[in-house]
Amino acid sequence: MMSESNQPRKDAPSAIVLSGQTLATDALRAPLRGPIRVSLTESVQASIEASRATVEGLLASGAAIYGVNTGFGKLAGVSVSAIDLAQLQVNLVRSHAAGVGDPLDGDVVRLVMLLKLASLARGASGVRLLVAETLAGLLEHDVLPVIPSQGSVGASGDLAPLAHMSLVLIGEGEAIVEGERMSGAAALAAVGLEPLQLEAKEGLALLNGTQVSTALALQALFQGEQTLGAALVAGALSIDAVKGSDVPFDARIHALRPHPGQVAVAAAIRRLMAGSEIRLSHLDCDHVQDPYSFRCQPQVLGAALDLMLNVERTLLIEANSVSDNPLVFSPDGGGPGEVLSGGNFHAEPVAFAADILALSLSEIGAISERRLSAMVDPALSELPAFLAKEPGLQSGYMIAQVTAAALASENKQMTHPASVDSLPTSANQEDHVSMATHAAFRLGRMNANLRRIVAIELMAAAEGIDLRRPLKSSEPLERAHAAIRERVAPRDEDRVFSGDIESVADLIASGSFDVLGESLLAEARG
Repeated sequence: MMSESNQPRKDAPSAIVLSGQTLATDALRAPLRGPIRVSLTESVQASIEASRATVEGLLASGAAIYGVNTGFGKLAGVSVSAIDLAQLQVNLVRSHAAGVGDPLDGDVVRLVMLLKLASLARGASGVRLLVAETLAGLLEHDVLPVIPSQGSVGASGDLAPLAHMSLVLIGEGEAIVEGERMSGAAALAAVGLEPLQLEAKEGLALLNGTQVSTALALQALFQGEQTLGAALVAGALSIDAVKGSDVPFDARIHALRPHPGQVAVAAAIRRLMAGSEIRLSHLDCDHVQDPYSFRCQPQVLGAALDLMLNVERTLLIEANSVSDNPLVFSPDGGGPGEVLSGGNFHAEPVAFAADILALSLSEIGAISERRLSAMVDPALSELPAFLAKEPGLQSGYMIAQVTAAALASENKQMTHPASVDSLPTSANQEDHVSMATHAAFRLGRMNANLRRIVAIELMAAAEGIDLRRPLKSSEPLERAHAAIRERVAPRDEDRVFSGDIESVADLIASGSFDVLGESLLAEARG
């Protein structure tokens, strides 16, 4: 059964122009939202052609070039005759297509293809312009190669998954076209594209690179930023539900510890709570301090936000980099140019970024679950036990909190850093690898867990607000309450929770809280 993101999309494709300039986050989000159309400027086309001319000139001179007229990895010392150079590239693609597991979502595949095309467009990979144009053709017609999700260790790049992408370019493998899974040859024929006949260097340029791990990490980052906005709404709504204080969010406190994320989160909570009748009703109470999960939200969610911004910086650099090997340097003036072997394919920056993002996602969920736990405890919330209308006869949110605890614990287990692991490959030629692809892939499940944790808190906080009637919360929090109530009715009696949780998680994923998340990011960036 296809995932939702592999279903046919009817939206007009977003237009992206590769000009040699940096791709911004808006362009990187576009493939995750739907089909894209990518064009290359004349200067980019000229750069690609110059790079190819350099490769052909060096081959004509008889120079030995790794992966072009030699074997790969441990077989780099084996020379390949000129007559076999094209077959070498085809063999490379076929032999490296060893991925297993469920296919990547179509949205991620689309982003992988954009990142690979952007890398080729830098003119350092030595491919013909036809290769870039064919890849752009797949994107224009939304032909999405079927890429298994497992099989990459993040060095030398994402070899196996990118091999599966490349199979479709040569009329092999499988692809999704308008929701239908078919052979690569049938997919090309369906949209009027000819299979590529790979030439020297081109298979290697397509397979080497960090595009899969980077695409997965970018998707996870964007989803995490989205859920952070929802978590802020949940946190502010929960404060009102338990009649908590807004004093801990006073700007003067955070000016004395001015981490950008902390300052931004405190300001957001102040805006969310401004004008709340519930807060005004207990200004003069003798309650002094709320539990940490309520009053330390700026310090925890703000730190998570700062981590996300650091991850964003790393991934933006990676998305705009050339990470294949060897790299082609065309001559500025005279001379034949050079082909240099390095290690830009090593995805350690992406692995670190993914591990750091995992910390952020885990902590957002951990503190959300703690607020939920406080709300269902009458000793802390002064609300009915488990938010039930008739505690004892009804269990209310008792097991919903257990579900949130289970999801939070699962995320904690998945937060163990993948980047500290390494297993040598290719007969010890590739003796240290990044595990970036796994590091990024597991973030998808973590984000799904996080959305459900925050969804349960939103539902419980809405229930708490209902129990404070006729008092109202602030105007923005009442809007959030209304959005929740459009999906989930008040829990006047026990009923099945699962569908309600998924419905509110979908509300988060649909972007209902995106404006808050985006303003947070902008404020933290300064």
